[in-house]
Amino acid sequence: MTIYTNPQELLHLNFTHTPQELQFGTSGRRGEVIHLTHLEIFINVVAELEFLQSLPKAEGGIQRGEEFFYAYDLRPSSSRYVKEQGNRGKLAQVIEQAIRYVGMIPVNQGQIPTPALTYYAMLQDRGSIMVTGSHIPFDRNGYKTNTSRGELLKQHEKPINDKVKQVRAKFYEQALETSLFNTDGFLKQEPGELATEHTQAALAYIQRYVDFFGAAALTGMRVLVYQHSAVGRDIVVDILRNVGAFVVPIGRSETFVPIDTENIQAAQLATVQALYDEAVLKYGAFDVIVSTDGDSDRPLILGIEPDTNAVRFFSGDLVGMVTAEFLGAKAVVVPISSNDGIDHGNLRDIVEPKTRIGSPYVIAGMEKALAHGKQPVCGWEANGGFLTGSNIIRNGKRLTALPTRDAVLPILAVLAVAQQEKLPLITLFSRLSKRYSSAALLKQFPKSLGLAMVKRFSPSNSAVCKVVFSGDGCTVFDENDEALFASPLEINALNAIRKTLFGFFSPAKGFSAITQINYIDGVRIYFANNDIAHLRPSGNADELRIYAVADTPQRAEAITRMATQEPDGILRQLEHYVKDID
Repeated sequence: MTIYTNPQELLHLNFTHTPQELQFGTSGRRGEVIHLTHLEIFINVVAELEFLQSLPKAEGGIQRGEEFFYAYDLRPSSSRYVKEQGNRGKLAQVIEQAIRYVGMIPVNQGQIPTPALTYYAMLQDRGSIMVTGSHIPFDRNGYKTNTSRGELLKQHEKPINDKVKQVRAKFYEQALETSLFNTDGFLKQEPGELATEHTQAALAYIQRYVDFFGAAALTGMRVLVYQHSAVGRDIVVDILRNVGAFVVPIGRSETFVPIDTENIQAAQLATVQALYDEAVLKYGAFDVIVSTDGDSDRPLILGIEPDTNAVRFFSGDLVGMVTAEFLGAKAVVVPISSNDGIDHGNLRDIVEPKTRIGSPYVIAGMEKALAHGKQPVCGWEANGGFLTGSNIIRNGKRLTALPTRDAVLPILAVLAVAQQEKLPLITLFSRLSKRYSSAALLKQFPKSLGLAMVKRFSPSNSAVCKVVFSGDGCTVFDENDEALFASPLEINALNAIRKTLFGFFSPAKGFSAITQINYIDGVRIYFANNDIAHLRPSGNADELRIYAVADTPQRAEAITRMATQEPDGILRQLEHYVKDID
């Protein structure tokens, strides 16, 4: 071992930049591109892959000398430098080098959807990494690592983070002279071209759905595909055509368009409406418009109002309900943020306990259902990403389990139901329980402040996941819906929280008495008039989200609008209150 007598020769003592350490979110690691140095990406990827190499195969482990798959989205920084972002980028190239560094063979599957990469890697019993920022703003990016069995789970996070600390120390303490990196965090040896691009994953993903749905499933259906900058924009078109639909692509963009399927804005609907109106003049009427988010793991489905030709967005949790029924699910898992119509409709008897928000929690819930002998089991999130926890058999055809968010399955399932029953999508969705969702967010909202807000309105006992109010009293429950003891002091504190929140969600804004608060993930407030308002900081970005559910779409949208109104909406009022208290 070489000992350096001059500590000033160490890499980290000569940085010309201030490192920003990447953190786990619900969908991998993400950050601002200006902070995504080659060094930071390399450290985290090496740590994650070395951790996977320590796992047995049965737990998703990988082995040195094996192939390791990666893919990337259309976000510019995924595969090239971006001048406007400090000339940072080329994440895929750095990740390819990190794969080689840990003794594995990188296999480039190209620009394909996240679920396409995960599906093929799982078939081959290999790990994978998707370079993507999904729906977050253009100036951010990140990546998501998968084991050979699928997504990283919550129990993996602590040992991985411990490994990151070790790897970080190793690279930081290297001598500047022998380090792979410059003081500005770039690789000394400029990353070259990516490895030869393969197409097996893309072709396998297409075939997965053609085999299950059949070549004539959507014959006669007329579909517009809003392509924008989604990485799956061409694959979605190919799949729809291969199952019989007449498809016209619209709105292709060579600049990145961040689309969050949980937060569809009026301006985005107006863009799609204009594209639809233009297409109708050229091709005639269409039955549906479909799209996905940036890495194509979340669907966007819009129906057409028959009288006005206005496009109507169907939220992901409603799409999930239709899909689960189509698949004949015997158990369904959804996060607490989902539309509560599921508790009143055809699926009410097979709903598993609600989970925290994020696919790892949904996956854990599906695994619990499977352990209890329930299958087929599936799950979804409010953003529409649909997960299958077991194989599905339908009409003698088998769909292999894919326990990660997918956009194509719910799109095809919804269209297949509409086609089979000869129903417009508007009518199809009108058959669901009359509960309506809306979601919105405040951007550039520090995560630390969002967490402080949640803490301020949460009980001191972290075991309490639900509080049901009755008069001046209340009953508290744990995550398994078992009643807990609450002292008079704790009851008084919970009533004080209720009173404070009611000052913001007030009768003047159309709210009635608060009957329940759920703390599984964030602060979910239930009102006597059936309104629901759910506050939660994003796990991936500095954003504060609000989910609303109500008996009419107008009321749900009014709640999110009142909450996010600038500069003095409900969320801003809560922000000022928490800051003043602190």
